[in-house]
Amino acid sequence: MPNTWVLCDTHFNHAKILTFKDYAGKPARVFDNVDAMNECMMDNWNSVVKPDDTVYHLGDVLFGMDKDKWLSKNFSRLNGKKNLILGNHDNPKILAPYFKNIMLWEVIFPGLLLSHTPQHASTLAETHRFGKQHMLNVHGHIHSNPSPAGPYRCVSVEQINYTPINIEELMANLN
Repeated sequence: MPNTWVLCDTHFNHAKILTFKDYAGKPARVFDNVDAMNECMMDNWNSVVKPDDTVYHLGDVLFGMDKDKWLSKNFSRLNGKKNLILGNHDNPKILAPYFKNIMLWEVIFPGLLLSHTPQHASTLAETHRFGKQHMLNVHGHIHSNPSPAGPYRCVSVEQINYTPINIEELMANLN
């Protein structure tokens, strides 16, 4: 049976991200170079995602020069049927050929709101949109920083060991 996976903020091909610090001042990503980072994330992706699985990438797919060239050479190596929630660094014109769907945010199962950035608590409480169900906001964007207090789960790659997380684990957080 196919699985559903989620991750965010891969920033494939973004060499400068290797110089960024986390909220505690430590290197946010510890790789020797951008190629090692890319290969690690692609290997980890394919270690859990099978060809018929569904993947929701919550944005900030790649960065840097030659995006088209990098995507055409590498993105087909990644397993799964890929869906994109747009991030602040994503260009849908460049990414459209590589994703089945591109969205701003999505409720994929009752109780799970997928977005690139953490949504305001008042949005999660909108009964006209979500009914009275408890919403868990699965997001990225903040990389190594902690999520806001409340019903939030960050799936930036730095927080999930550079490996997509199964939707079943997220659903377990609803109770």
